[in-house]
Amino acid sequence: MRKKMAAGWLLRSSLLLALSAGSCVYAQAADDVAQVKPAPAPQGELSPQANYVLRCLGCHRPDGAGSPVGGIPDFNNYVASFAETERGREYLMHVPGVVGASLSDNEIAEVMNYIMQRWGGTSLRANFQPFSAEEVARLRQTNVGDVVKYRRIVVAELQAMGLPVADYPWP
Repeated sequence: MRKKMAAGWLLRSSLLLALSAGSCVYAQAADDVAQVKPAPAPQGELSPQANYVLRCLGCHRPDGAGSPVGGIPDFNNYVASFAETERGREYLMHVPGVVGASLSDNEIAEVMNYIMQRWGGTSLRANFQPFSAEEVARLRQTNVGDVVKYRRIVVAELQAMGLPVADYPWP
């Protein structure tokens, strides 16, 4: 009986600790991503900032930074380069966080536009074409195969155009 009680206490304590740690990370992330004024979300959808926090923050951090050790490219001053070509835009629709996001096409478009405007920096050109729900739906239908290999193709194309691209440590 004592072992059961101790195990239950340990489980509850662990859950509370995990929840409180997650709340702190979420609160900081919400503060960091709230600096850009949101476009109002359509009825029943979360704001682009909220979706970024919930769907992208696990890899790209509150400030858009990546993780070289984790194979996550930095957004800052690089991400908008991918919006310059059809293949680059297509690639963005197939990264793990987008593929597994369970968001509507409109929500994905809004999050992409938020990311471009928030962290595109010097890579965001004046003629940037925002993503639309229709474009997202079309691009998500394409099979790009191995997304890591596809990224290499896209990066070579962008670099040949003289566009900045973040380091990517995966082979």
